[in-house]
Amino acid sequence: MTMTSLIREKIFQAVGILNEFDVDCWLTFTRETAINGDPTLPFLVDGDLTWHSALIVTKSGTTCAIVGQYDKKAVEDLGVYTDVIGYVEGITKPLQDWLRSLRPARIAVNYSRESEICDGLTHGMYLTLCGILAGIGMEANLVQADSIIGALRQRKSPAELGRIQKAIGATEEIFSEVAPFIRPGRTEREIAAFMKERANERKIPFAWDEKVCPAVFTGPDTAAAHYAPTDRKVEEGHILNMDFGLKMEGYCSDLQRTFYVRRKGESAAPDDVLRGFETIVRAIAGAREAMRPGVNGQLIDAIARAIVTQAGYDEFPHALGHQVGRFAHDGTALLGPAWEKYGKKPFALLEEGMVFTLEPRLTIPGRGIATVEEMVVVRSGGAEFLSTPQLALILAG
Repeated sequence: MTMTSLIREKIFQAVGILNEFDVDCWLTFTRETAINGDPTLPFLVDGDLTWHSALIVTKSGTTCAIVGQYDKKAVEDLGVYTDVIGYVEGITKPLQDWLRSLRPARIAVNYSRESEICDGLTHGMYLTLCGILAGIGMEANLVQADSIIGALRQRKSPAELGRIQKAIGATEEIFSEVAPFIRPGRTEREIAAFMKERANERKIPFAWDEKVCPAVFTGPDTAAAHYAPTDRKVEEGHILNMDFGLKMEGYCSDLQRTFYVRRKGESAAPDDVLRGFETIVRAIAGAREAMRPGVNGQLIDAIARAIVTQAGYDEFPHALGHQVGRFAHDGTALLGPAWEKYGKKPFALLEEGMVFTLEPRLTIPGRGIATVEEMVVVRSGGAEFLSTPQLALILAG
């Protein structure tokens, strides 16, 4: 599926969502998107916009793009907008005229206190938009678009799932290739470089900042997450874990795998390492089995968290899982505890088509961090793995 076909698919989906929430239109208002682009733009246009631009989807199915004159042709070529209006002097009159003809009672715009994914409208652009709407008496008609954007991002189409699956497949291939490369004396930085080289050979970009993708952590006393690989050397008897993701056709993977570095003469990992790893596997299995539409993320997190703590380990200091899509961290629902930093996200109900990670972790004293990150999709009857689950430690050394 081409990018234009995907945009058409998502705009059609947005029309249905507007009817579901009884909102007359959804307006994305932006400028100089190469500098400060709205996270929703890839669903609406293929490329950047320069001057003030308004991309409008209505619940009747009519769509309009009001853009600078030099952006008009590129937007017209998409073939997804009913009206494409180019301007030279300013956007105020064409936007006022179009909205005046539509007469919407509720205009959803991209701001949110809860979700970064839905908060693309800057404060300056919000004030500009309010000024434009005041001229036609519609400034009081603005409402948050977070429910609309959240649904649009979270309900993955078959085409979107296909792109995510491609990214997962490539990520798993590179994980399998790095295993023989890991041995005592190698550094985190060398291991990361090996994986980067494999991705670059395939000409596949990384799912997040390359400085920390992949993240590689070996042994105890590491940063454990969100930190660049170091010159720390792999040692026998330690655990090594990696966090790695790729982006294919605009969609991401996000996986973690745990390795055990054998001592001389060892054919398997010792009991303390096996026990910790098996606890992680059970936590992921228990969470996945409980996932289905209508259940909130806080409940799923609590199931996995209880499995870890009841086995005698400290609870993991983060959410069990986040959504994945065009970004490695995407969507407005979260599998997480009721902590301040997560706001309302853990209480959002799961919906069919949502893609989540499941990533509990625990510390094995003297060994390192055991963690696995899988990806699942919510279906009508439950959740299915998109990744191939790691059910056994990967032995290295």
